[in-house]
Amino acid sequence: MEWYDFALFGYFVPYISAAFFPDSNTTSALLATWAVFACGFLMRPLGGAIFGDIGDRIGRRRVLVISVMLMTLPTFVLGALPTYAQIGIAASLLLIAVRLIQGLSVGGEFSGSVTYMVETAP
Repeated sequence: MEWYDFALFGYFVPYISAAFFPDSNTTSALLATWAVFACGFLMRPLGGAIFGDIGDRIGRRRVLVISVMLMTLPTFVLGALPTYAQIGIAASLLLIAVRLIQGLSVGGEFSGSVTYMVETAP
């Protein structure tokens, strides 16, 4: 789930930039969209730390379910976000918020799944 979302976002960057950033300068819109894409990667270590701590307290399996749910919700919201033409700069800010939540959940999902496999492997 985690890499599918990241791959889709990277593949659709030209379309996302046209929808969520002003079309006055396509190069700056593309660069801004790639910066939003990078926000997801920057949140991964924080997500690993937060979900790792929670996993130590309530169990890895529950945390994996929570992180997967936390990944699906913003992915759905991303598809339902209004465009720049509809709400202006708020669309760009909402896009950034969605990517931050996705990056946070990917950090929890990846590190949690690896730890869970190591702890439960024979």
